[in-house]
Amino acid sequence: MAGKRVIKVAPSLLAADFSCLESEVKRAEKAGADRLHVDVMDGHFVRNITLGPFIVRAIRKTTKLPLVAHLMIENPERYIEEFARAGSDLIVFHIETTKTPKSLIADIKKLKKKAGVSLKPKTKVDSIKDILSLVDEVLVMTVEPGFGGQEFMRTQLPKIKAIREAYSGDIAVDGGINLKTARLASQAGANVFAAGTYLFGAKNMPGLITKLKRI
Repeated sequence: MAGKRVIKVAPSLLAADFSCLESEVKRAEKAGADRLHVDVMDGHFVRNITLGPFIVRAIRKTTKLPLVAHLMIENPERYIEEFARAGSDLIVFHIETTKTPKSLIADIKKLKKKAGVSLKPKTKVDSIKDILSLVDEVLVMTVEPGFGGQEFMRTQLPKIKAIREAYSGDIAVDGGINLKTARLASQAGANVFAAGTYLFGAKNMPGLITKLKRI
């Protein structure tokens, strides 16, 4: 798609220091984050267990930044209302976890929230072609979901490009993001960068976010 896309940076709270979560949220906010990315894992769809609606609710009290609930869980239909009530602004489900994505998207929007869809590295673009016109964002996993600190998978760049050719909305990438990999993803068509370890592990988060936005 032609035209300049606005770059958005979403620090992933999975990499934050949970002993002082409020201050970590404020640090990201002051550093220039456009949104906050909350990874939700159930120990079934991915081999890890992380944050739930109560954490989203707690974060919502500390910031006005948009909150993205990335649901890496089975049966997301059961939980979208809880995450909506907790304060999520964008609810992202995995295409691999539902047989009725159109209905799920409709239910999210009935709750007056934005809807996004995500794909694991081995999932084909064809799996979401029928719902591209319905979602507010597509999130491409550039690592196998489950744990932070993994290496960016360049094999996902053609997928990003294929999605961009058919979709004009936000395309996010999650996993192994740094200046080098963000530039590659941007060239392929992505414009939203979810980064955890790279940002929360940095001494100069504002500087890194500024550089990411200039890509």
